[in-house]
Amino acid sequence: MQLRYVIKFVGDMDRAVAFHRDALGLTLKFATPEWTEFETGPTTLALHPVAEGYPAGSCELAFASDDLDAFHAERDERGIEFTMPPTDLPGRRIARFVDPDGAETSVGG
Repeated sequence: MQLRYVIKFVGDMDRAVAFHRDALGLTLKFATPEWTEFETGPTTLALHPVAEGYPAGSCELAFASDDLDAFHAERDERGIEFTMPPTDLPGRRIARFVDPDGAETSVGG
């Protein structure tokens, strides 16, 4: 399991991009109105517009698993509650689960 992304939800994408790039000095990989990425080493900082349940300033973690289906199959033994089973999405396959504090987290394979 590796932490791949920290996704920060932002109220104003242009303002957030300028802050992370100019004030913090992060290297911009690419920017779009719906998804922006900054290089931060092995973990990428991604910016995403606010969404239902994700107010400005909130964050979500996204992990990578070597075997997403096996990780999901072991959910009972691991004590993990999944909110979405492994699902094929355009360009990726992910599942979603909640941590003990109720924070939703994604994991890709």
